[in-house]
Amino acid sequence: MATVVELITYPVKGCAGTSVDSTHLTPAGLAHDRSFMVVGVDGVFRTQRRDPRLALVRPTVSADGSRLTLAAEPGGGHGAVRLDVTTSAPRCDVDLFGATYRGIDQGDEAAAWLTDFLGAPSRLVRVPPEHDRKTDGLTPGTSGYADSSAVHLLSRASLAHLHTRLAERGAPPLAMDRFRPNIVIDSLPQGCQGADWAAEPHAEDRIRRAAIGAAELGYTKLAVRCAVTLVDQEAGVRGGPEPLRTLAGYRRFSAGGVVFGAKFAVVRPGKLSVGDEVVVEEWGEAEA
Repeated sequence: MATVVELITYPVKGCAGTSVDSTHLTPAGLAHDRSFMVVGVDGVFRTQRRDPRLALVRPTVSADGSRLTLAAEPGGGHGAVRLDVTTSAPRCDVDLFGATYRGIDQGDEAAAWLTDFLGAPSRLVRVPPEHDRKTDGLTPGTSGYADSSAVHLLSRASLAHLHTRLAERGAPPLAMDRFRPNIVIDSLPQGCQGADWAAEPHAEDRIRRAAIGAAELGYTKLAVRCAVTLVDQEAGVRGGPEPLRTLAGYRRFSAGGVVFGAKFAVVRPGKLSVGDEVVVEEWGEAEA
């Protein structure tokens, strides 16, 4: 077994996350996760790959999802904008990795704030209630505007192993937020029965079914990493070449790219809390 040590939801795709002590895991992921997305005037989603300043935008959404606040991280140079979320405005087409979905535009005030902050014409859209996206991978599922599956799970053991590899190159350690996980797990204290697997780097790659709190997750695929991992989430600027250079030396995926962490679909929704045990119900072989 292992325990949940952090839960992070990202209300606006590409923007800063919010750590919570407990939340409800919906069929589309942690409550409000990637429910909103910033798009250009052409409807194409904005990402830290091209707009690293998104990392400095800290969204806060009310428990019922009716209110959204966008604020800049300290030093961002902007105040906050508070919005009444609409689900009744006309739908528009949005583009996410070349796939067309629908979005609900959240109005000119949000658009003006984001345009000014990012220095590029931008709009804010919300997932419509009728959103019926089907995600790929081993376990069927859905998600909001996430890259793919609803939940990204990563262990502290995997990050610690990366730090060892980085140190061998003379590179400094990196914060967990470079990888933008939803659920971070750690091993139980040494000596506890069943604690060994979570101390193994990349053990999450082999999980096929896991019960956490009142919820259950089903494995979809490994998390292929991109240039977002090069963005300093505190500064909102892209650096490089780490961690991709080091990961390429030992985590290269046969299907292409480098992998770090695993993606999951929601098999059974339910409440999640920091401190919940992670009970693996089914193991598999790690993908090569």
